[in-house]
Amino acid sequence: MGKERRKKVGILGGTFDPIHTGHLILAEEACEAFSLDYVLIMPNGNPPHKAGQVHASMAQRTRMAELAVADNPHLRVSDFEKTPQDYHYTYETLEFLAEQNPDTEYYFILGADSLMLFHTWKEPQRICDQCAILAAVRDGMRPLELESWIEALTKKYGARIYPLSTTNIDISSNMIREKVQSRRSIRYYVPAPVEAYIYAEGLYLPGRES
Repeated sequence: MGKERRKKVGILGGTFDPIHTGHLILAEEACEAFSLDYVLIMPNGNPPHKAGQVHASMAQRTRMAELAVADNPHLRVSDFEKTPQDYHYTYETLEFLAEQNPDTEYYFILGADSLMLFHTWKEPQRICDQCAILAAVRDGMRPLELESWIEALTKKYGARIYPLSTTNIDISSNMIREKVQSRRSIRYYVPAPVEAYIYAEGLYLPGRES
């Protein structure tokens, strides 16, 4: 018998406050472009770079993600970062997953613009040791600029970085929260079950933040 193929799993982290159509299309495109078995949608428990800026609770953000991907076998939700420690760093999450799942190759999905700040992340070398990086390229980024950052990070950390061409959808969680606050429609910005959940929970209304 031949050697069993390693699983290929994408990881898309974020606050997902709330998750929206742009997140889902990015995950789906990564899955298709790199023949991933599935993509883990991983809400950040207490992201260090957004201290005090998260509006919905971890349980609410996780539930919205579950509702968003319920009909898609390519996308799954991980609540790994719900533990009560102060902060979760990407390298810690990746090292834990790699230890628990030695048969899996991980692909960490981030925006190409984040590559310019990657060297400021906690333990960038340890991140690169555990995964390949898929850099989602939007229309505004020049190819030569991206190539130079990939080359520099590859040289410094031995990183495996692959550009991921994505549909340029200009939606943000902040935009959706502002629409809810001002009683404007968010239909089609988020999946219908997520929209219903936001209204049922009274999320993002003035005076109702967690």
